[in-house]
Amino acid sequence: MNMAVVGMIAGMALGFAGYFGGFGAFLLVAALGAVGFVVGRFLEGDLELGDFFRSRDERRR
Repeated sequence: MNMAVVGMIAGMALGFAGYFGGFGAFLLVAALGAVGFVVGRFLEGDLELGDFFRSRDERRR
């Protein structure tokens, strides 16, 4: 699926959540979407679990 279409669908979902559920629902949908994005990237192999848990000193080397 084209990234523009994915962005449009995500925007529409956030719009519906904001309109029908208020600002709290908007934030919940946005947060769950971000978590789903990270999990999807992890399952595809684009991210590794160690990327989130490295200390600052290890990244500079």
